[in-house]
Amino acid sequence: MMRSLWAGVTGLQAHQIAMDVEGNNIANVNTSGFKFSRANFSDLLSQSAKIATAPQGGGGGRNPMQVGLGTEINSVTRMFSQGSIQTTSKNTDLAIQGNGFFVVSADAGTTYKYTRSGDFVFDANGNFVNNQGLIAQGWVRDDVTGQIDSTAPIGNITIPPGLTTPARETSVVNIKANLNTGNAIEKKSVIRELNSTDGLAGGKDPEKVDDFNVLFTADGESFNISPATVTKDLATTPPTVTGASGGQGVEVSFNGGASSMYFRYTSDNDLANMTINEPKLNPDGTPALDVLGNPVNVDAYYFRTTEDFRKGLQDHLQNTSPTATVSINKEGKYEINNSDVAGNNLSIQAGAIIDPTTDENKLFATTIRSIAGNLSAGSNGIKISQEINAATHASSIDVFDSLGTKHTVRTEFRKSGFVYDNNGIKVGSTWDMKIIVPEPGDIGGLTRANEVEGQIIFNSDGSLASYTPTSITYTANNGSAPNQTIQMNFGSANELDGVTSFDKKSDTTGISQDGFTGGDLDGIRIDESGTLVGSFTNGRSFGLGQMSMAKFTNNIGLESDGGNTFVQTANSGAPVIGSAASGGRGFIQSSALEMSNVDLSRSLTQLIVIQRGFQANSKTITTSDQMLNTLLQLKQ
Repeated sequence: MMRSLWAGVTGLQAHQIAMDVEGNNIANVNTSGFKFSRANFSDLLSQSAKIATAPQGGGGGRNPMQVGLGTEINSVTRMFSQGSIQTTSKNTDLAIQGNGFFVVSADAGTTYKYTRSGDFVFDANGNFVNNQGLIAQGWVRDDVTGQIDSTAPIGNITIPPGLTTPARETSVVNIKANLNTGNAIEKKSVIRELNSTDGLAGGKDPEKVDDFNVLFTADGESFNISPATVTKDLATTPPTVTGASGGQGVEVSFNGGASSMYFRYTSDNDLANMTINEPKLNPDGTPALDVLGNPVNVDAYYFRTTEDFRKGLQDHLQNTSPTATVSINKEGKYEINNSDVAGNNLSIQAGAIIDPTTDENKLFATTIRSIAGNLSAGSNGIKISQEINAATHASSIDVFDSLGTKHTVRTEFRKSGFVYDNNGIKVGSTWDMKIIVPEPGDIGGLTRANEVEGQIIFNSDGSLASYTPTSITYTANNGSAPNQTIQMNFGSANELDGVTSFDKKSDTTGISQDGFTGGDLDGIRIDESGTLVGSFTNGRSFGLGQMSMAKFTNNIGLESDGGNTFVQTANSGAPVIGSAASGGRGFIQSSALEMSNVDLSRSLTQLIVIQRGFQANSKTITTSDQMLNTLLQLKQ
C-alpha cells in the first residue's frame, strides 16, 4: 500500500516537471529563435514478487510478477524545428533559414556560444553584437588583398566607425564595342596628318543619304565598286572606260589638256599593271596620234591609297612645274603649292568619273573639283581642296590616379583598310587607334606626350584578331604616383567578347574600369551568405566582413546557457564552422528574425493533459491515505 502512495508522489513530481517545461515553452512563445522542449516520462524500477519460469514437466511457463514503483522525467528534448520568419525594418536583424547557429563570444573568441536569435547591432566601437553584448564571430576584409577569407580562423566582426575607403588607381579599362565595317557609315571625321598608310574607303553621308561619301582610310576601300563602264560627267565627249577592276576615278588635266593625266581609284594591289583604254584628245578635240599614226591612250595613274593619289598628282604636276608640291594639311585637305617663283603656271581642270545610275562618288568629286582653276607660280600659288573624311568611332571613360583624381581617357578609332592574304584576297579589316589623355598628363615616352597611336585588326568574321597597344603608362603630373600602368582590354583574340567589326552601326555597348576615388561608409547590407556589404559615398560597394555559422552533429545535445544561447557539450559534437549557404548550413535572411517555434495550441492542449495527470496522481495519494485509515480502524 505504501508503494502506491509513493508512486502517486513520483507522478506528482514528474507532472510538476512537465508543467515547468510546458510553462517555459508558453512563456517564450514570442522569444525570437527560441526552440520549445518536450518532457519525456519513463517508469521507475519495478519490485519483482515472482520471477519468470520456463515451461517444464509438461507444465507451462510462468511470467514474472512485478509491481511498478512510479514514474519520472528521464529527459527533456529540445525541438530544433524551423521557426517562422518575420520581416523587420532593421537591416542588421538576421534570420537563419535551415540548419546552423550564429557564433558569438564574450571574450574575443576564447569561448564561443551559439544562438539562433539574430537581433544584432553595432556598438560604439563598431563591434557587431547581440542584445547581450556578445560579439558576432566571423571574418573581416583583409586591407592588403581586399578579400574576405572564409577559410581562416574566425574572430570578432568589427567595422570601425567612420570607415573610409582609400582611392584606388585604375589598372584596367574594358571596352566592348562594334566598329562598322559596312558601307553605310554614319560617323565620320576629318583626316589629319595623313601618311602612306592612309587609303580610300567609303560610307553614306548622314546629311546627304543619296550621295556616296568617299572616306579615306588605310590600304583599301569599303565602298561598292562601280561598273567597269562609266562616263565622265565634266567631259564634252564622255569616253568609254573598260578593262580595269577599279570603279571610281578622278581626271585632272593641265594646260588645257595638252598634258592630261587620268587618275583612277582601284582595289587591286598591283598598281603597276593597270591599263585604261581611253583615247587622248588634242586641244582641238581630235584624237592624238603617235609617230606611227596610231591612237594614243590617256596616261593612266591608278591609286589605292591617299598617299598613292597625292604622290601621283604631285609627280604629274612636276612634269609642268618642277617645284610644285601636293600635301595633306592639318585640316585634312589636299593642298597644291606652286608658290615657288621658279615654277611654271598651271591650269587645272578637275572632274570625277561617276556612275550616272547611282551617283556614286559625288562628294569626292566635289572635293577634287575645288582645286580646279589657274594656279600661277609665286606667292599666291596655292590651291586647297575640301576636307577629307574618315569613318570613325570614339569612346571615353573616366579613370582614377592614386589620389583618386578623375581623368578622362578617350579612345578614337578610324578605319584604315584591309588585311590581305597571299592571293590579294581581303581576310579582315584594320582600324587606326589613338588613345588620348588630358594635359598635363602624359603617356610615357611619346612625341605627343598625351597621345598614343596604335592599331586594331579584325578577322573576316568580325572577331578581334589583335590590337596595340595593350596597355598604357600614365602619369597625371598632379602629385599622384607616376607611371601608372593601365591595361587596355578590348577582348580576346578570335573571340567576340570585346570589340568587334560587323556591318552595323558603330556603337560602344560596354565600357568599365576598376579604379575609384576615396569615400566614406554610407550604409551596410547583409546578403544570403552573411557578408556585410558596405556602400560608400564614392559609389563603391564591397564586403567588409562575413558572419560565420556553426553546425553540430547533434543539435539536441547542446546545453542552454540563457539569453537564447547554447554551449557545446560532450554529446553535441564539435562545431563545424563555415560560411552560410554552404556545407549543409542554412542561408541568412537580413531584415528578418526567426520566431519561436512554440505551437501555442499544442502547448495549451498539453497543459490540460498534464493537469489531468497531476490530478489523477493526487487521487492515488488520497485513495492510498483512505485505505491506510481503514486499516488503522481495524484495531479499534
